[in-house]
Amino acid sequence: MFLVGGTMIGALTLMVLPMPAMIEDYRPQWVTLILIYWCLVRPTQIGVFSGFALGIAHDLVSGGLLGAHALSLSVVAYLTEELHRRIRAFPLWQQAVAVWLLLLVERLLSLWVLGAIGQPTPALAYWLPSFVGLLLWPWLSLALDRLRALVMET
Repeated sequence: MFLVGGTMIGALTLMVLPMPAMIEDYRPQWVTLILIYWCLVRPTQIGVFSGFALGIAHDLVSGGLLGAHALSLSVVAYLTEELHRRIRAFPLWQQAVAVWLLLLVERLLSLWVLGAIGQPTPALAYWLPSFVGLLLWPWLSLALDRLRALVMET
């Protein structure tokens, strides 16, 4: 569980690290990607409650509306838990498409929350992190699989 917590803290850190303004719109949804990975690998241990707790932590770290990310990450964790057997059976490129759909669900729920609190609709660049997550998933999944295997050996 140390590895799970470490990767989640790492994802939260990556979400708040400053980036050049030119590439800020391309920042991947690190927290959602890590949550999806652990829900796929350990569905009995990481689930909806973990998504909720990680969402609250995300809101606290990013300074957003408390509970906004908790809602979207809980739904993503639930969907990933329900579909984990099917998604894990896919080759990596098909897994990436399934993960992309889950990332879009998270973005849609966040957009819904923004609309519910009266925020203006974001520009099209709002959807770019989902596409970056689609491209990043195969490498992230392989890297975390290797890291998990390395930790299991020791």
